[in-house]
Amino acid sequence: MDKKSKKRIQVLNQRIQQLRQRLSAEKKQPDDLRELKNLEDQLAAAEAELAKLKSSEQ
Repeated sequence: MDKKSKKRIQVLNQRIQQLRQRLSAEKKQPDDLRELKNLEDQLAAAEAELAKLKSSEQ
């Protein structure tokens, strides 16, 4: 695994953690359903990219 891939995985893990926290807060106090859907979509996209990176590096 090269340095660029390792860094991208690290950034994606941080982004996923941040998105999960925001999603949890949004579920507790749903002001805007579009924002909730947007966060879920962003989280799914980040997790898919992370899985793709991890599978291609093995």
